[in-house]
Amino acid sequence: MKDNTITEASQYIRKQTSSTPTIGLILGSGLGVLAEEINEQIVIPYGDIPHFPKSTVAGHKGQIVLGNLEGKQVLAMQGRFHYYEGYSMEQVTFPIRVMKELGIHSIVVTNAAGGINTDFSPGDLMLIDDHINNMGTNPLIGPNDEDLGVRFPDMSSVYDEEYIQLAERCAKELDLTVKKGVYVGNTGPTYETPAEVNMLRTLGGDAVGMSTVPEVIVAGHANLRVLGISCISNMAAGILDQPLSHREVIETTDKVRGDFLKFVKRILKTID
Repeated sequence: MKDNTITEASQYIRKQTSSTPTIGLILGSGLGVLAEEINEQIVIPYGDIPHFPKSTVAGHKGQIVLGNLEGKQVLAMQGRFHYYEGYSMEQVTFPIRVMKELGIHSIVVTNAAGGINTDFSPGDLMLIDDHINNMGTNPLIGPNDEDLGVRFPDMSSVYDEEYIQLAERCAKELDLTVKKGVYVGNTGPTYETPAEVNMLRTLGGDAVGMSTVPEVIVAGHANLRVLGISCISNMAAGILDQPLSHREVIETTDKVRGDFLKFVKRILKTID
């Protein structure tokens, strides 16, 4: 039986707007600016939505923005929830459940990530074609609600290949160079050590961050189509001889704001 908290949160959101969103946007550190491009905005602070956690991280406004973007009805999250904030995996992924209940069929998940692949540079945009769950847990642990999804969901193609190809075409039309690679999800809140970065590279990781993977697992469980985009905000530890900081993450995402906006807006215009 479906959790009442999902129904209550989605009903509250429905009462605030006459639009019916079909695409969800999760906007990571420094990338929330995309929500400012939405027309006919309805803004709902997370704290107003029943059962929603609150975002505590700098660069995350902590609100939902609903409206029209490039001809699509969207629900954008300006900021997300992280396991390292002390939230449970169920709380971290709760918005995905609400999106599904609202009738959303596809999500675009964005994040700021550290580059593991030495061919990458800060400011690159990377399409996620797979991930490694290195968080030591899984948001689907516990009793399974068959109304939400199957007990053993397939993750072999959770990042939608058609969407990846569409995004690559959009990048070509905009004359943008985008990378493609594997995102590694760690718990944080510490950045990785140089030895850990070497390990993750050996495992096949191209970028590393502290989010996204739980959300995508639940999206796969809910049978949502997923497109993932990482902004390479810095090179991971040990690649460059410099300390890592969240300030650097925000500064880099600010610099690539124009390309990021153009890219995601073109994708939305083209997406089904």
